[in-house]
Amino acid sequence: MIKRLWEYLGTQHVYEDHIMKLRHDRYHFTPNDITRDFTILEFGDWVNIIPVRPDGRIVMVRQYRHAMKRLSLEIPGGMMGPEEEDPMVSAMREMKEETGYISDDVVHIGTVEPNPAIQNNRCHTYLARDVLLVSEQSLDPTEAIEIELLNLGEILNMIRNGEITHALVIVAFAFLMLYEGET
Repeated sequence: MIKRLWEYLGTQHVYEDHIMKLRHDRYHFTPNDITRDFTILEFGDWVNIIPVRPDGRIVMVRQYRHAMKRLSLEIPGGMMGPEEEDPMVSAMREMKEETGYISDDVVHIGTVEPNPAIQNNRCHTYLARDVLLVSEQSLDPTEAIEIELLNLGEILNMIRNGEITHALVIVAFAFLMLYEGET
């Protein structure tokens, strides 16, 4: 069994802030007698949600992403709050805060591990149908989000053309296609 080839030797916590923790896990790879540290980024779970209006248009958000130093077209989403245990509640909160839309028809369509080689978290994806605009955005002090309403065909073309490149957004639409193929 592959797991038995790796002997866990311990953890050293290196850094922590309000978003993540960084640790080094030390392992001994027994077949080659190699001891090595592996860098692990600890995040809380993330959520994202595809809001679909009664007219079929999808509520997208465009915001600046600091790591890439550019605007990114995405679906609403973010980190689960530390007090939130239900990913669906977190997804619905993110949707309302970022867009002002709510829905009584929300379903889970998939969960992924964003990068299990170096991260320990999951991203839960939801579909919100028949969303209704009930309020203004309620953004964090450092958020600036523009709303765009697009149909699914436009979004899929933007993915094909490389205009939408956020991996968790692309996987959300893959989950949507799988979900709709099953219903």
